[in-house]
Amino acid sequence: LLAENGAKVVARAWTDPAFRQRLLADGKAAIAEFGIGLPAIQRQVYVLENTPAVHNVIVCTLCSCTATTLIGPPPNWYEDLEYRARVVREARSVLQEMGCPVAPETEVRVWDTTADTRFMVLPMQPPETIGWPEDRLAAIVTRDSLIGVARLSADGG
Repeated sequence: LLAENGAKVVARAWTDPAFRQRLLADGKAAIAEFGIGLPAIQRQVYVLENTPAVHNVIVCTLCSCTATTLIGPPPNWYEDLEYRARVVREARSVLQEMGCPVAPETEVRVWDTTADTRFMVLPMQPPETIGWPEDRLAAIVTRDSLIGVARLSADGG
């Protein structure tokens, strides 16, 4: 599965602070360290870090573009016109409906892909997973968390 590529990147970012810094500064270059080839058209790949203060979510309002090499094929709901329109206007409501409520004090940022720019969310690491090896961490990362519509837990939820 292509989402495994993103999961491996996330697991490394959680365990290697220097890699995390490189990933957030230049996503495309850091991802290349894994030997993951990105399509030439994707001139920019930004990795957006979710924190207690900021929650990032991705959308493609024109079609259904994602960083497929990292996230995998877009899910059906991502392609749906209702999601694409509503997440821009009422992100908190959409996230709530998808089971990912965001605290009122947390800023929500919606990122819209373009022809040459893709995004991937670096989800928050569940605190109970600190100290886990990378392969175990990667196993809990989901496609939806890479898009920003799900939070992670140690049991993979």
